[in-house]
Amino acid sequence: MAHGTTDIASPAESGLFPPLTAATLITAILGGIAADLVWEIWARGITPFLVGGPLQPAALVQGVFGFSNWALAELIHAVVGIVAYPLGYLFIARPLQRTIVPGLPWWLTALGYGIGLWIFALYIMAHLFAGQPPFLGFIALTWASLAGHLLFALTLGAVVVSRRA
Repeated sequence: MAHGTTDIASPAESGLFPPLTAATLITAILGGIAADLVWEIWARGITPFLVGGPLQPAALVQGVFGFSNWALAELIHAVVGIVAYPLGYLFIARPLQRTIVPGLPWWLTALGYGIGLWIFALYIMAHLFAGQPPFLGFIALTWASLAGHLLFALTLGAVVVSRRA
C-alpha cells in the first residue's frame, strides 16, 4: 500500500480482523520492535535535549505496580511495546477505523492510535493508577510523550502497511 493511500483491507483480510496466522504475529512483532526502537531513540536520545530529561516509562510502570525493580519495569514496558500495543493496533484500532471511517488513510489511523496510547499512558495509567496529576500536569515531558507515542504508532503503522504490500 502506498504512502498516502487509504486503509482498505487486503484480500487476506476479507473480514474485520486480520487472520490469526504466524504472518500476522510476525507483522505485529516486527512492527513492535521497529516502533519501540523509534520510541527509545526519541525518549532517551532526543527528548533530553528538548526538555532536560528523558522519558522514563519504567518509572511509570513502577508507580502503577508498586515495585522498585527497574529492570523488571523496563522489561514490562518493552513487552507491552513489542507485543501488546501492536496487537491492539491490528485487532482494535484498524478494525474500528475500517468500520467507522473505511477510507481513512493508514497514517491517520496510526496517529489516532498514538493519541490513544498517550491518553492510556498519561491519564489512565499515570493518573488513575499511579496517582500522578492528569497528563502529568501538562508539563514539557507530557508533550514529548505525545510526540513519542505518535512516532511509535506511525512506525508501527508503516511496518504493517509495508508487510501487507
